[in-house]
Formats: sequence, C-alpha cells, structure tokens
Amino acid sequence: MSHSRLNFRIDAEAAGSRARAATFKTLHNEVLTPLFMPVGTQASVKAQPPEALAASGSQILLANTYHLLLRPGVEVFRSVGGIHKFMTWDRSVLTDSGGYQIFSLPHSRSITEEGAVFQSYIDGRTILLSPKVSIETQMAIGSDIMMVLDQCVPSTADRETVRAALDLTHRWAALSLEARGDSPQSMFGIVQGALFPDLRRESVDHLSGLPFDGLAIGGLAVGEAKAEREDMCELTAALMPRDKPRYLMGVGTPLDILEAVHRGVDMFDCIIPTQLAQRGGVFTSRGYVQLRRGVHKFADIPLDPKCACPTCARYSRAYLHHLTKSSEPLGWQLLGLHNIHFYHQLMRDIRASILDGTFMSLYAERREFLDEHDLDNGVAKVKVRPAPPMKRGAYEVHVAAGGFGSIRHVESGETMHAHTSPIEEARTLYVEQAQLRERVRLSGNANPDEAAPLVIWDVGLGAAANALAAIHCYQEEAEGGAVRGLRMVSFENDLDALRLACQNIRHFPYLRHGGPGGLLERGAWHSKKFPRLHWNLVGGDFRESMQSAAHPPDLIFYDPFSSRTNGFAWTLESFRRLFAACEDRDVEVFTYTASTAARAAMLAAGFYVARGRATDVKSESTIAFTPAALKQGTAARHALLGAGWLGRWKRSHARLPSDVPESESEAFERSITGHPQFAN
Repeated sequence: MSHSRLNFRIDAEAAGSRARAATFKTLHNEVLTPLFMPVGTQASVKAQPPEALAASGSQILLANTYHLLLRPGVEVFRSVGGIHKFMTWDRSVLTDSGGYQIFSLPHSRSITEEGAVFQSYIDGRTILLSPKVSIETQMAIGSDIMMVLDQCVPSTADRETVRAALDLTHRWAALSLEARGDSPQSMFGIVQGALFPDLRRESVDHLSGLPFDGLAIGGLAVGEAKAEREDMCELTAALMPRDKPRYLMGVGTPLDILEAVHRGVDMFDCIIPTQLAQRGGVFTSRGYVQLRRGVHKFADIPLDPKCACPTCARYSRAYLHHLTKSSEPLGWQLLGLHNIHFYHQLMRDIRASILDGTFMSLYAERREFLDEHDLDNGVAKVKVRPAPPMKRGAYEVHVAAGGFGSIRHVESGETMHAHTSPIEEARTLYVEQAQLRERVRLSGNANPDEAAPLVIWDVGLGAAANALAAIHCYQEEAEGGAVRGLRMVSFENDLDALRLACQNIRHFPYLRHGGPGGLLERGAWHSKKFPRLHWNLVGGDFRESMQSAAHPPDLIFYDPFSSRTNGFAWTLESFRRLFAACEDRDVEVFTYTASTAARAAMLAAGFYVARGRATDVKSESTIAFTPAALKQGTAARHALLGAGWLGRWKRSHARLPSDVPESESEAFERSITGHPQFAN
C-alpha cells in the first residue's frame, strides 16, 4: 500500500457496484465516506453558521484559495493562526487551489508556464497565482487537504487544447508537491483529460506515480452532457488507486452524487444546496420542491415529514413559502440548512447500505425520486403537469451543476454559456463592457424626448440573455432618473432556442419578463411603463436583413454560435456587410470570441480590434469599433491589438477566415499588416 498522510482504509465495498465505504484521518477529525463537503468559498458557507453545519453532520468544509488570497489575504491567516480559528471551525477544511476560479470568473487573466496571471476583482491588482503561491497560500490558510494548481479547460475542448492543459497540469503537480515540502497537510492531485479516455488514463498513471494523498477528478461538469460525465467518471474512478480517496470536484445534485458513488467516488462538493435554497428550491424525500409555488401558501405542514433537521422540525411550508416570496434572508438560511442536512443524510444512508450489503437496493429506490420535481406537494393530490420538453428543433436544454440552464446545439454539441449563467455573462461581457448605464443616462436638464435613442443590434438572439440583460439594465436606470430611449434590435433566423428556453423557464429565470412573449408572438415588444423602450425582432439571414434594418446601430452584441456551428457568421464577407451597415457611425462591437481568424476578418473588413474581458473559457474576448469611434474617442479605453498579436497571427495555422482561399492569402495579409491600427 502506498503512503498517505490520511491513513485511508476501506471499510466495505458494495456487491454489484464500485461503491465503497471508507475512513481516513485528517489533522482535525476522522472522516467517514462517502461524504459531501459544503462549499464555504470565502471561509463561510452561504447563510450558515459553523455550529449549524457541525450539527448537520458536516465533516469537511471547502474553501477557495483564489478568493481568500485576495481577501482577507495570507497575512490575516498567519496572524490569527489559520482558517480553523478564523472561522471557529474545529473539523476539517479542504482548499481548492483556485484553478477553476481563474478559468471561470470573468476577469482578465492569462495562463503561462509560470502560472495564472489575473486581475483582482477587488482592487484591480495584477497577481501571479503560481503553483508555489497557491500552495504557500493554502499552507498559510492551514487547510487539512490542499489541492494542486491545475489548468481547467472545457470538457468539450479540442484534443490539442486538452493535451496542452494536461501536460501543464502535470508539471504544476510536481511543483505543488515541491512547494509543500514536509508540511503535515495532505495534498490531492487532479486528474484532467476532458472527454478523451486515453488522456484520462495517462493522467491517472502519471499522478499515481507521485506521492499524493488522494486524487480528484477534475474537468467535469464544465460543458458535457450528463451521460458523458457519468461515463468519464466511471472510467476515471476505475483507473485511480484503490487505496486512496477519490474526489469528484464540483458535482452535484443528489442524483449526480448517488450515480458517482455507484461508480466508485468517495468525496463531493457543490454549491447547489445553498444556491438553490436562495431561490426557494429544496430536496426532500418526495423529490425536489420549489417553495415559491402558490400551492404552499396555506400548507401548515412540515417541509419534509421524514426529515429531522431543525427547519423541518419547527417551520411550516407556509412560513417557508412566505420567507421565500419575501426574499427574507432567514428563508435562505432555513432552506439551506435543510438542503445540507438532506445531502449529509443521503451520504449516511449510502454508507450504511454499503456496510450492510444493501446498496444496490437503495440505489434503485433513491434514483427513482431524487431527480423528480414536486411529486407530492404535501397539501393535496393534484394533477402533475408533464415536464416540458428538453429538446426542440436543433437545440436542447443543458443544466449545469450550478443549476442554471444553457442552450446546446444538438448536432455540434456546442453549448453557449456552459460554465457561467447566461444572464451573468451577458451583464459582464456585453452590458458592463459597453458601459450601457452611462450611455442611456441623461445628465442635467436634458430633455428625454429630444435625445436620440440608443440602438443596440443583438446579432444572435439565442435564448435572449444579452437582450434582456440590456433591457433590465435600462429599466433599472429609468427607475432612478432621466434616460434616453433604448431600441433593441435582435437578429435571429431560428427562434426554437428562445421558445425552448421559455418552455423551461425554471432553468432560465431571467426570461420571466413580458418581452420574450411579445417578441415570439408579434415580433416586437414595447414597454408600457417605459415608453421609450422598444424591442424588435428581425428574422432571416442577418447578412441580408441587416441591410434593411430601420435603425442603424450604436452598439452591436455579436453572439452567434461559433464557427463550428454557425460558420457563415464569422466570415470576412459577414464582417464586411456588418461594417457597411454601420454607415460611418461611432459603433462598437462586442463579442465573446478571441478567435484569430475572426479578429483578422474584422480587421480586414475595416474595424479596429481590441482585447475584451475574459469569458468563461477564454482569457479574453474581442471588441471591434469603427474608425468614427476612434475619432470620437469612444475607443480610447480599449487595449488595441498590437505588434505582438500581429506576429502571432502571422505564425498561426488559423489565420484566414473560412471564406478566404489560400490563393488569396498574400493579399489578405497585406490588408492586415497595412491596417492603420498597426501603422506604429
């Protein structure tokens, strides 16, 4: 048996399954598996005091190195004597390395051999999070289990991208071990490899040869389908050492956890219990229940009669419904406490069934209801409406581990906003970058009736996240003062994505607005409360329809699927037509891509091109703007692509847009190198 600081031992293994019950010892307590670890990202589990977590059965809490490095900082932990004393928690703490946050949070960052360079969301400082810095930070925090710094990429990434990230992760793993030295804190390696079985196998083989105290399965629940996640989890867990803990990072729902235990995993974490509680969602012995539903208004009964948690023992569904509808923090706290208790009780039941040889019976019983919704509302038997369809036309609904919905293109497998809530990405990447609040706000004694409306072209309506983020922003500003008009013009040739999202509105709560219905029914929506707010739909191929659009743009949100799914949208011809439609106006274009070919197409079409904020999968996005915008000074705040990018473009294998043949490459190159942007 290989050495481990955790003294891991297997207590029982289930017949007909890879499920196992085990015990290990950290620096603070004995831990029984399988176990769920509540997420306390910033040394605090949302709305839950430590004593309540202890009473519910929490054995290990998860905290995040990225956030704690920024605030309160390592000096605080060194001063007070570590995280346990800091948050008055006497059981174990596992610290994530910060790799996933660097990957997912929409702030400027880049990955180099040395580490992740990112911009602090607190004070704007530029920080290098290297393997050494990550481990030194975790040692100062004083966690029982530290995670190596890894490079996380989308599970659907191409093989070349996954290969490079895997190799970097392995190099960083060795540096992380070196940085730990002789510290008594345990450390887990992280297996990567996305959806490539041979790369997963290679990663397990490599990391198993290093003196880690356990291994984690990383790079799942970041874009793949549920079946893909389960298959890759099963394959990876089967390859991992039998005599060390196996940890599936960031997963998931109770059913996800049951399935992963069946496949041989021991440890789990996820934000779902507290995140859904904030929205009124709870897991019960009769399935998932949404407390916002009016059926619970007069329900003077326990939340779950089979649950022994303090919430169910004392409070009625009627009161919890009231707290939820009133957005009272107490409701979040009580529902979160129940959900955490539910997760821990599920793990206790699973462990007991493994020990007494009845796991497969429990597995068959629990998987029947764990993913069901409102099977029994506890008030009266009602006719249960059939679940809405999860597919329509070319699209299907993808529900991420965080509980939010995204739209996936079935044929290509591409998911838009796979890792960040669509509405959150829309606010960050489009609304905030475009400084929309400042643009619509009027100052002084300006007359709103005389001010020209701001026109936004929303190219690629999809599930309407970008359009509604802008509309919500406008409405908030209009509530507070004088604003100019806003005219949103959305271009889309296939409305099935929006129709599907509206049918599954519980996964797309931002669609609870009058606009989408009006747009689908009439092709237009006009706000009654804010008469200067208009939203129009332009159907068909946007390359043709933009020429006849009644209102030329001031801003363009360019958000079609990628060139893999929607190739024509990223051609030189498309950007030439877009440039022509701007009519020498002061116009900025915001898009999620950082594609070399797309940026080259924009430049060749006549736009100036700059780096934009990071997206959920790339270190930067793209902002383009017209020469008139440059003259007006609108673009002064943007970082133009410079000589460094131009050099990389010349060496790139993907430097030509798809509609530029190789025979025209020299002429195309001259159009790029001769662009005024690179004159200096």
